[in-house]
Amino acid sequence: MPEAKSSRPDPLRWTKQPVRRSVSQICPPPRRPLTVADIRPGMENERLGVVRDSMFQNPLIVKAELGKPRERNCSLPGIDFNYGLYIRGLDGGVPEAIGHWNVFKQQPTCHQELTRDYIAMNRGAVKAGLVTARETLLYQKLNDIRITNQDNRRFKREPPSVPPNMTFGIPSRPSTPLFDLLQHRYQQLWVQEQKAAQNAIKLEKKQKVSLGKLYETRSSQLRKYRPPVKLDALWHMPHFQKVGPHLDTFPTEADRQRAFKAQREEYAVRQGTLRMGNYTHP
Repeated sequence: MPEAKSSRPDPLRWTKQPVRRSVSQICPPPRRPLTVADIRPGMENERLGVVRDSMFQNPLIVKAELGKPRERNCSLPGIDFNYGLYIRGLDGGVPEAIGHWNVFKQQPTCHQELTRDYIAMNRGAVKAGLVTARETLLYQKLNDIRITNQDNRRFKREPPSVPPNMTFGIPSRPSTPLFDLLQHRYQQLWVQEQKAAQNAIKLEKKQKVSLGKLYETRSSQLRKYRPPVKLDALWHMPHFQKVGPHLDTFPTEADRQRAFKAQREEYAVRQGTLRMGNYTHP
């Protein structure tokens, strides 16, 4: 008995299948430079007169077309061109590597000619009594002295003695003492150091020998001396001499005399006609 067909539609039948793009769509070929055949009337790069393909390969002449990317004017090689450096295998590949072991052959060392010791040859020429340039040159040809690599010093320098368990390099940074940081240990130590320094200063002041009574010298007395200032009486108009003051700003007569005394003491060091301005000294 044939199987009954289901009336339910297949869900995969109505789903939209993904569109598969070709390689040319994913990686389109590079745009080639413009040519005379590509120019149409009304384009930005339309030229009058003699037109050559080289004109459209100059980036200073070619204009950007409306709605198109700018041409870079670089002609690219064909599809069969391989970019990069092609290195041919010269080592024989895997079979040659498995068949034998390539051992590096040591190059023969060439004999290095030692440098001539001109100081020793000139010293020997002077000892032999040869002082002219020709005599020194002949002496150097007969006595060819070379600088040797051996250490001929009387006291030869020995290599420094290094302990066998010494480790070379930069020592690693010690770990951060988080426990001391959380307890404010460094702050406490700083406070203790400040207190100890203050106590030491106080003790030094107590132990300091106090000198006797200081007597003033002539220089100290002259430094404190204030020269007396001769006060001239203020000039008053004759018809105002018997008129009393209408305003009295001092509470008592003692305050008035005290203020006048201070003004007279500072009279010599003030500026102005009445000597009531700023001080002359800093």
